[in-house]
Amino acid sequence: MRRFLLAAMMMGAVTAAHAADLPDFPALRGGFSDAPSAPVNWRGFYIGGQGGYGSSDENFSGTNANMLAALLDHNVIQQMDVSNWNLGLGKASQRSAAYGAFAGYNWQYDDVVVGIDASYMHGKFGGSSTASKELVSGTALTDTLFHDVRVDSSAAIQINDMATIRGRAGYAWGCFLPYIFGGVAFGNADISRSVTVHDAVSTTISGPFTPLATLNANDVQHNHLIYGYTGGLGFDVNITGGLFMRAEWEYVRFTSTVDTTINTVRAGLGYKF
Repeated sequence: MRRFLLAAMMMGAVTAAHAADLPDFPALRGGFSDAPSAPVNWRGFYIGGQGGYGSSDENFSGTNANMLAALLDHNVIQQMDVSNWNLGLGKASQRSAAYGAFAGYNWQYDDVVVGIDASYMHGKFGGSSTASKELVSGTALTDTLFHDVRVDSSAAIQINDMATIRGRAGYAWGCFLPYIFGGVAFGNADISRSVTVHDAVSTTISGPFTPLATLNANDVQHNHLIYGYTGGLGFDVNITGGLFMRAEWEYVRFTSTVDTTINTVRAGLGYKF
């Protein structure tokens, strides 16, 4: 028993001697400090570049209805209700890489960050659709003739540039700033539409039919301004100082001549001054 007590006392002395030689670590005096690190300052102007990939989806249904109605105004074949035909123009989609820039200003209130942001992307978004529909009148029209009418229709849109102005709100979490945004969208588009009406007449429903003069209507617009709205989400990551990375998804819808939606995902690098 005495030998056991003696050994314990010697080990305690050795341990105390080693402890006296250790550096003065806070953890050894009651644990590490709970004081939080300084939050990232997101307040101020920023600018950056971005690149990404996206898809556009177009709905051409009804796009050329007004052109057909104007083309057949006061024409006898209106009795066949041609101007109300569903011309059969459908949907199209196209995918494209894109690149551009962004800039904005942030206001910060503790962990809450709000701001205004402008984004620009250059790519090739758009599509086209063609359709044809033919109908023979079931009875003679007021000109006492039967008509064999075929309508050929086409429409296309190409959006090379688009810009969005968004308000955004986020929450600063360490070096991360996740955010949501919404605003208005503008695009620079080339839009072309055409309608061709082929009409042939006969004294009997079974023919033969004699072709009449073809009716045509075309509308081509270059560098046409289109507008719509945008929404999406993303996050910024502070790297060092004012340098930060960005990842984002943006939804844009243009509701002008051709109903077009564009979804893009992009990554960027920016600097906050």
